[in-house]
Amino acid sequence: MLSIFSRIIHREIPGYILAENDRFIAILDIMPLVMGHALVIPKKEQSYIFDMKDHELAELMIFAQPIAKAIQSVVPCQRIGVSVIGLEVPHVHIHLVPINSADDLNFTRPKLKPTSEELSSLTAKIRSALHG
Repeated sequence: MLSIFSRIIHREIPGYILAENDRFIAILDIMPLVMGHALVIPKKEQSYIFDMKDHELAELMIFAQPIAKAIQSVVPCQRIGVSVIGLEVPHVHIHLVPINSADDLNFTRPKLKPTSEELSSLTAKIRSALHG
């Protein structure tokens, strides 16, 4: 059975796509810790990040770098925090989270529930920053 991320990659369900190439995709989290919280996902389904080959892991972070910078240019924050949890969806992904304190990476906090209009608007702003 395909993961929810593979279903987004295959366009079976919608996603707020920030960037994509033949190996990776970046989407906004629809239940973010803070606005601008994004997920960077390899298109190849694999459950555990540390089972990735060295070059795949490096390429994942290289793909994530401009996305993090674009988010930071759009969302007021001190930094973009990076987290790997890997329990909620059995498909490798990294979280890029705009942060102002370490507590902003507390995944036990209640998640936001932004509207589709808010997510669409933020997607457009981040995409513009990526290509601007």
